[in-house]
Amino acid sequence: MNKTLMKKVAAFLIALSVLPVQAWATGYTGTKYPIVLVHGLFGFDNIGPVEYFYGIPEALRADGAKVFVTQVSAANSTEVRGEQLLAEVQRILAVTGASKVNLIGHSHGGPTTRYVASVRPDLVASVTSVGGVNKGSKVADFLLGVAPPGSYSNAVVVSLSNGLASLINFLSGQPKLPQNALSAANSLSTAGSLKFNATHPEGIPTNACDEGAYQVNGVSYYSWSGAQPATNIFDVSDPALVLTSLAFAGEKNDGLVGSCSSHLGKVIRDDYGMNHLDEVNQFIGLVNIFETNPVTVYRQQANRLKNSGL
Repeated sequence: MNKTLMKKVAAFLIALSVLPVQAWATGYTGTKYPIVLVHGLFGFDNIGPVEYFYGIPEALRADGAKVFVTQVSAANSTEVRGEQLLAEVQRILAVTGASKVNLIGHSHGGPTTRYVASVRPDLVASVTSVGGVNKGSKVADFLLGVAPPGSYSNAVVVSLSNGLASLINFLSGQPKLPQNALSAANSLSTAGSLKFNATHPEGIPTNACDEGAYQVNGVSYYSWSGAQPATNIFDVSDPALVLTSLAFAGEKNDGLVGSCSSHLGKVIRDDYGMNHLDEVNQFIGLVNIFETNPVTVYRQQANRLKNSGL
């Protein structure tokens, strides 16, 4: 390489290094269809300054995406939550003029988004399941086992859970949404998930830990999840997730969902160094500093959707 060419290359690299970072990112997350974020069990859109998808909507919007954060029942069956989400999707389409949406659901939000895509595939471009309970959770199985329906212990747990769910929806501005913690637990159990999958099988792997169909009825399916219950010593939620992870008896999990259970469509990864709350950048951003930041993973998925024409 001659000296003149070397000087030109050096000048080019210097010029790139002083460009604003945002200039590089412009349009990176600019999907064709709006992105709709859907929370999981005991979830919300935001309570005061605290978002369920902490910092994620802003990061996606900053680089070109239209993002909507929905609110459905904090605790209820997949079908009830799915109908609520369908109404939200129809409202978003009416407001934006878009013909479809890209649904991204965390935890119970995974099967909730799948319900909408199954009953109205014409309104959905893609479904992305994040730590989704797609084949049930052993934590739900355990809770139903120690507090079976009809027992006094179950009545107490359900009453407390319904109260918590009602409080969450009240604080997030949706006090009228119905709550049914027992229906939620049944939906999230292995038996309940298998029953749901029989009616809404799109994207579900036919073998235990494989990928599912990448596209069904014009809807593209993706998933990712974490596999590390404890990730940050300053996160007060980590000890609880370490405790619940014991229900999996050594099976790879994020503290609440087994990695194989999270599979849907194209599996991006099922072994991020994240726990179930890290997958939505909680608790308030206290995540694994040695793993890709969750916000970055959402941005990458938005770019993946954009490059797929979605």
